Amino acid sequence: MILVDANLLLYASFAGYPQHDAARTWLESELSRAGRVGLPWDSLLAFVRVASNPRALTSPISVDEAWELVHEFLNYPGVWIPLPTTAHTAALDELIIGRRLTSKLVMDAHLAALAIEHGLTLCSADNDFRRFARVRFVNPIATAA
Repeated sequence: MILVDANLLLYASFAGYPQHDAARTWLESELSRAGRVGLPWDSLLAFVRVASNPRALTSPISVDEAWELVHEFLNYPGVWIPLPTTAHTAALDELIIGRRLTSKLVMDAHLAALAIEHGLTLCSADNDFRRFARVRFVNPIATAA
C-alpha cells in the first residue's frame, strides 16, 4: 500500500515534464494493481493548485479541468483518501520537534505522518522525505529524469 505525493501526479499528467513518461508508466501500473493507492487531500489539492497555475506550467489547465482529473484518480477501485487518525499528532511531534525543519518541510512532515500511521510507503520524487527515518520512502522515478 502506498501514499502518493503531488509531484508524481503532476509528472504523470503533464507531458512537459522530463519525468512524464516514467511517472505516467509507474502511476498507471500502481492504479491498475489490486493494491490500495492512498491519495491524500494534500496531494490532490496541490495537484489542482499547480496544474492550474500559469507560473508553474507553460500550459496550465483550468481549475475545473484539474478537478476532473482528481475525479479520474479517485474513480480507480483501489484509490482511497488517507485521513489523519488519533495518532497523527504524536507522529507529527516525532517528525517535527527538535528536527530543525524549515517551513517548506512542514507539509512533507504531514504526509510522512500519514504514511506512518497508515503503514504506507510514501512515493515521491522529492528526496527530502529521506530525512524522516521512520518513513518507508520510495522515489519510483529516481533514474528517469
